[in-house]
Amino acid sequence: MLELRPSCENCNKPLPPHATDAMICSFECTFCSDCVSLLGNTCPNCGGGFVPRPIRPVTNWKGDNYLGHDPASTTVKFRPVDWEAHQHLLLRLQGIPPEQR
Repeated sequence: MLELRPSCENCNKPLPPHATDAMICSFECTFCSDCVSLLGNTCPNCGGGFVPRPIRPVTNWKGDNYLGHDPASTTVKFRPVDWEAHQHLLLRLQGIPPEQR
């Protein structure tokens, strides 16, 4: 199941479990939608694209699959982007859509 990291890895903006502006890549790197826009929809850690992070239900509707049983992570991964290195990555991936990277 997804880790649901508590904040944006670049700007450290809080991204609680119910945040609708949380974005993740396939490795669960977590960024706010503002930073994803600045990143050109390219994860600085793996080069993949981003999708909206799902919101885990807060209510136990069925089978203990809810936030109370599987809480969000409290471990902050604050890794500000090296913008110069990211520009080089963007140049290498220019014109390649996320689904083909």
